[in-house]
Amino acid sequence: MSELTGRRLLRDASRNKGTAFTAQEREHFKLRGLLPHSTCSESVQVARIMGHVRRKEFDIERYIALNALQDRNERLYFKTLIENIEELMPIVYTPTVGQACREFAHIYRNPKGFYITPDDRHQVRRMLDNWTEEDVRVIVVTDGERILGLGDLGANGMGIPIGKLALYVALAGVHPKWCMPVMLDVGTENQELLDDPLYMGYPHKRVRGEAYHALVEEFVLAVTDKYPDILIQFEDFKTENAFGLLETYRDRVFSFNDDIQGTAAVTLAGVLASSRISGVAFEDMRIMFLGAGSAAAGIGQLMASAFQERGLSKEDAYRRLWFVDSTGLVESSREGLASHKVPFAHDHAPMQLMEAIEDIRPHVLIGATGAPNTFTEEVVALMTRINERPGIFALSNPTANAECTAEEAYGWSGGKAVFASGSPFAPVDVHGHHFEPTQANNAYVFPGIGLGAVAVRATRVPDSMFMAAANALAQMVDDERLAMGGLFPPLTDIREVSLEVAVATAEVAYKEGLARVNRPDDLRAMLASMRYDGTY
Repeated sequence: MSELTGRRLLRDASRNKGTAFTAQEREHFKLRGLLPHSTCSESVQVARIMGHVRRKEFDIERYIALNALQDRNERLYFKTLIENIEELMPIVYTPTVGQACREFAHIYRNPKGFYITPDDRHQVRRMLDNWTEEDVRVIVVTDGERILGLGDLGANGMGIPIGKLALYVALAGVHPKWCMPVMLDVGTENQELLDDPLYMGYPHKRVRGEAYHALVEEFVLAVTDKYPDILIQFEDFKTENAFGLLETYRDRVFSFNDDIQGTAAVTLAGVLASSRISGVAFEDMRIMFLGAGSAAAGIGQLMASAFQERGLSKEDAYRRLWFVDSTGLVESSREGLASHKVPFAHDHAPMQLMEAIEDIRPHVLIGATGAPNTFTEEVVALMTRINERPGIFALSNPTANAECTAEEAYGWSGGKAVFASGSPFAPVDVHGHHFEPTQANNAYVFPGIGLGAVAVRATRVPDSMFMAAANALAQMVDDERLAMGGLFPPLTDIREVSLEVAVATAEVAYKEGLARVNRPDDLRAMLASMRYDGTY
């Protein structure tokens, strides 16, 4: 391949340095006259970008500006994100990515990612040769049917794989060229999108049943043939498909579902950390879920394993976990329960949430409803009456869908709540105490798991990796953080958190015989050396 020069070089996002090209480089690459006189360091460029972003009035404008930067200078984009992660992660991902997905067709600029539709049946493997990168190691794939708490957004859901992979790079140092966002665009039931002349997706109702599963199977076979070491992360599939695909592929190919397993790991880490505030040992806790979809059930399954790891029998472990869905308490007399709810259907009288809290007396209440304001003042007050330090985890996102806000949880509990949320909230002062609530964000877990598993060329991603990630994450929360109500490390430390999670993940791979790379003398150093940081 001939060397890129001139305007072609400036238009290549992976090689472009813009005003950071030196005088010698400008001469060599035929850039003289194409750039302003001054040579800027990358740090000056970052400062310029942040000034530009901060001048924007709305977060969606900041999102568009950062995406435009990625399109023209990939290294500067990631350098900016890494150095300003606390400020920019809510822009690049939750909660702004929710609005970006809703408006995806209206803010579309340049193509990112790979799209597969039912019209591509029997052609997917050949189509993959159109993707220019040959060393792809991580795919995040969605079918757009359950985007965050927003429902079916069809092809607009491509914003999720794009955002998740940006976090793989920024938080764990997975190289951008290893990353491939994929949209299985099988249509949408969202009539508003189908009626939108700007919508770019497959313009039909969703393909389901045998045809749907045949397309997914073709995708999996094609990508594992093209990229034998590929890690496939399933993202934002509807509950029944999420569980079905996880069970179908978890032991066949190198894959996991972040909504089920990643959410489980970060929530388990938060509950483990919360025990240091409440004084209730994890193995003594009773935990209640409001909402019984894929995320909640995944958390429950991992927590059941964690209870058993601490000495409880399987029966006793599941008995510590209670679910309330839109019908009421999940209990054994109910008919027609979805298969993922059955392990948590205990012998108990039917009842609604408040009655169930009063009777079962949970130490932690976890919301995964996708419905706002479901943790009412009465719910929080009751949890506070039966617990000295009640755990209140309002995990639904984006922010508008949170079961309650941080201000409500702390205010209604008189500052006693041990709070975590799915979306970020500002600090709260109650009764003279300053709280800095932390987000139970999957980003604490999945990038590090991806780095660790990919680095050692693991063959599978077992639940034990998520357990190890949760334990590693919980141990990284210091006492000062806990004193302010924070259950997770600060986002400013997240690259080091991701490294620790990667080490824990790789350790499991070696312990369980899943690694295909010889163990190095210094595993942490090997993983650290692989990290991309966007520096020119």
